[in-house]
Amino acid sequence: MGKEKIHINIVVIGHVDSGKSTTTGHLIYKCGGIDKRTIEKFEKEAAEMGKGSFKYAWVLDKLKAERERGITIDISLWKFETSKYYSSVIARAVILKQGLRKLPKGIKMTK
Repeated sequence: MGKEKIHINIVVIGHVDSGKSTTTGHLIYKCGGIDKRTIEKFEKEAAEMGKGSFKYAWVLDKLKAERERGITIDISLWKFETSKYYSSVIARAVILKQGLRKLPKGIKMTK
């Protein structure tokens, strides 16, 4: 029987346009939570829309409006596993007055 994995919850918060989606998508990719072929697909699709630098943000920005406008509309929960950890990532909890009210609920989602 193997050693039990540690569960890590990661919450990424910050101001508008501070790179939360891009950083989080890149982290998920580097940790093996998404494959290279999918990132290449996002890169191609983003380039076709004139948003080539958004490939990692699109790991989490799934809504058509998010991709067209280049902004995050809703928070996301992404779960992945590495050889040592189970990870839950809540990405892009934007810090605005209305965002602060939603933050505790979003963080609670990781349990």
